[in-house]
Amino acid sequence: MSTTTHPTLDELRAEAMEWGSRPRRFGSWYVTEHMVRAMRAYGWTIIVGALGQPIMYLLGLAVGLAALIQVPVIDRGHEVDYLVFVAPALLVTAAIAVASEEMTYPVMAGFKWRRYFYGFNASPLASPQIAHGVIAGAAARMFVAVGAYYLFLWIFDLFVETVPSPATGWLAIPAGVAAGLAFGVPLMAYAGSIEDDKGQFALVQRFLFMPMFLFSGTFYPLDTLPVWLQWIGWISPLWHGAELGRIATYGEAVGAGEVVFHVGYLVVLTVLGYLWGRRIFIERLAK
Repeated sequence: MSTTTHPTLDELRAEAMEWGSRPRRFGSWYVTEHMVRAMRAYGWTIIVGALGQPIMYLLGLAVGLAALIQVPVIDRGHEVDYLVFVAPALLVTAAIAVASEEMTYPVMAGFKWRRYFYGFNASPLASPQIAHGVIAGAAARMFVAVGAYYLFLWIFDLFVETVPSPATGWLAIPAGVAAGLAFGVPLMAYAGSIEDDKGQFALVQRFLFMPMFLFSGTFYPLDTLPVWLQWIGWISPLWHGAELGRIATYGEAVGAGEVVFHVGYLVVLTVLGYLWGRRIFIERLAK
């Protein structure tokens, strides 16, 4: 005659504590998984945007504008073809465009429209873990977009030189993601602070993203602009990321101080944005 053994109360408590501790250890990754899975709803637009945008931009520049500009661009005393100069900046722009999408309306949806952040917060997940997951999910999409862009650059290089130094050119990928985070993490904090959508994100696109895209040395060296416009590039994560991408794709020997300056600026923007965003998530989810 068999006897059934039942777990003791201490065993049940230990098991419950084990299951409750998992979200505390891996909560950020659970939120990341949710954000990535949610992207499946518009996955085809991500694929088309990641692959179609670089193809259209590079073909347009190579067949159109670059065909008219025969004089090489002088960048830090280094002569490069126009397409070689522009390609790293467009790569970084792809990451920043992703950041402007993933760090605006999805964040506001989590707080206001769908309110799934409050559902996360009702579980053992902590508020900072939710912010971490949002950042990691956006970074994953940035990596896909920038990786696809660089892959096309590598294929395009077989026909028209776009990456003179492929041995170091891949470093443009982390440079692009870093610039995307430097722009996106503060934007996430701003989106989290908004109570009602009154067109704020449209203003960000028109008065932040577009001036940054046009006046950050994307299509011409920054020092060709008047000094009273160069400051836009100096404070822009796009310019700092593009400069890192150009250093990588040119394979040009530069001083360590220049690299540290660009990387440090992107890190500072990301950290400040994270601290602001972390406080916003904690305060707003506590209500």
